[in-house]
Amino acid sequence: MNVLQKRAKMKANSMKLSVVIVSYNVRHYLFQCLDSVLRATAEMDADVWVVDNCSTDGSVSLLRDHFPDVHFIQNEENVGFARANNQAIRLSQGEYVLLLNPDTIVGEDVLQGCVDFLDKHPEAGATGTMMLNRNGSFAYESRRGVPTPATAFYKFSGLCSLFPYSRRFGKYYMRYLDRNEVSEIEIISGAFFMLRRTALEQVGLLSEEYFMYGEDIDLSYSLLKAGWHNYYQPLPILHYKGESTQKTSFRYVHSFYNAMLIFFDRHFRHRYRLFTLFVHLAVDIKGFFEYVYRQLKHLLQRHSGSEITYYLLYVGNEQSWSAVEAICQRAAIIPQRAKSTEEARELARARTFNYIAFQTGNEGTPYSEILRFLQSIYDNGLDLHLGTFNQTTNILLLPNDICN
Repeated sequence: MNVLQKRAKMKANSMKLSVVIVSYNVRHYLFQCLDSVLRATAEMDADVWVVDNCSTDGSVSLLRDHFPDVHFIQNEENVGFARANNQAIRLSQGEYVLLLNPDTIVGEDVLQGCVDFLDKHPEAGATGTMMLNRNGSFAYESRRGVPTPATAFYKFSGLCSLFPYSRRFGKYYMRYLDRNEVSEIEIISGAFFMLRRTALEQVGLLSEEYFMYGEDIDLSYSLLKAGWHNYYQPLPILHYKGESTQKTSFRYVHSFYNAMLIFFDRHFRHRYRLFTLFVHLAVDIKGFFEYVYRQLKHLLQRHSGSEITYYLLYVGNEQSWSAVEAICQRAAIIPQRAKSTEEARELARARTFNYIAFQTGNEGTPYSEILRFLQSIYDNGLDLHLGTFNQTTNILLLPNDICN
């Protein structure tokens, strides 16, 4: 190895973190996600990769100019979540690799906190984090157990819901663990999955047998079988949960439940032949009823939506407030402005709002402060859904809606 090769290798090995984001037709959520990631990595040695799975919304052309330091890979077809992640992982250089969904927001302190934890715990193969839903509630997918035949049975039969804090029946979501403490868990969500590269090299990349969903379960289980430990960190991020997916579509339901079948076939078929047949039947039945339920829920929401008046509480400066007012008028939303999070807290307590939107970007509220605020108001009994407004894009992002 010559001097130049040694220097190149040293440079490659010095990269601390590689962030990999797979995107499909969510350019505005991706813009917000990238903004939060770049703020979180401002003082870190990190590279950021976006793999676009043949979006039709102009994602790459829009974002490449705004984020010149981000590496973009533009696929000519939708190759699936696992294969797209693997494309960027092979090209990235970080000691740690973060798989991150585009419909997430990370606080400024989250990535460094997770890296510090992995530095201090060499036995840790990977770590996840505390995911919040769009109203600040805790997302149970933040911590999960391996869906063994028994655990899957408890989930499908409803025993998990009946006894959520049982270490036996409730293991699927591990709700018996304190959400505010670091915990050793089994399954890490693919929405935020930070891996040690040496562990990833040992167990292999994401299984491309999965197209969408299930890859995180498979990879987490592979790490456990190889002797690594998986952890949960009580560092909050927000996950909008599948803004790129038509959740009422049959394809979504089929992909979601088919992923579990693939997992069972890969890891449990030979040991539990008879039970695996039951799981196949249960997944098919569950998938059918889930599809019907989502269709009915979607129809009811559409029907009731025309009869509801929506109110928005906005936290931002005077200049952005004028733009938000104009957007709300076009969207038939009644807005009210708060000049600070403290004022927003008092206004939220005094009257009913559907949304609370924060100005983001250079002059906006820090993402970590937004997440803490959203979490605190939910814990105090207020159910407000998060929205954001960025002056660069002039887009008001609300749950299930993009207004401009």
